Amino acid sequence: MKTDEDMRAFKNRLFEQLGILGGAFSSPKRLELLDILSQGERTVENLARQTGLSVSNVSQHLRILRNARLVKSTKDGLYVHYSVADPEIIAFWGSFRSLAVSHLAEIREAIRANLDDQDELTSLETKELQKLLAAGEVILLDVRPSEEYEAGHLPGALSVPLDKLREKLDELPRDREIIAYCHGLYCVMALEAVKILREKGFKARRFETGLPEWRAMGLPVEEE
Repeated sequence: MKTDEDMRAFKNRLFEQLGILGGAFSSPKRLELLDILSQGERTVENLARQTGLSVSNVSQHLRILRNARLVKSTKDGLYVHYSVADPEIIAFWGSFRSLAVSHLAEIREAIRANLDDQDELTSLETKELQKLLAAGEVILLDVRPSEEYEAGHLPGALSVPLDKLREKLDELPRDREIIAYCHGLYCVMALEAVKILREKGFKARRFETGLPEWRAMGLPVEEE
């Protein structure tokens, strides 16, 4: 029969391990790294470029995330590639962000301040997008970097990275609405793409769901 001391020792061990997981989420930069990795596999060098951190600093953060079993790594020659350890982590990250938006007024204010056209540009629902794509009524534009597109993208999406969009405008049809997407709710690239397209006379909207949320819904993903 378990004694009170046994139960206390068990709880201490349990919450110690939960604390390791919670500690991994305690750094803003580790949260950003996790957000990037939820899009797909990255090297340490790529993560350093995207976050503005040094390679050594990124490596330290990744070590903490790996110790918490949140990410895993594989080595390919001179490069180490990191990815999210389990699809459940991506689903948890999505729920974590949703909770933050619903409970923290500061986040809602930041979204309103930086995504001021959000209500107008993100009215497209997932089922509506699928219906429009099936009918051939819209063009789906992936404005993320090409390497992210190649690692995985929404079915039927065309790759036109935001920094290449202006020079690719003549290649886009004007007889169909263009739906742009990027990393999800917090990403401004699709918003910028929509603004550019509308300025040039295209009918365009933003789809706020990113690849991780799409995957979490059990929907198919294409790879190059």
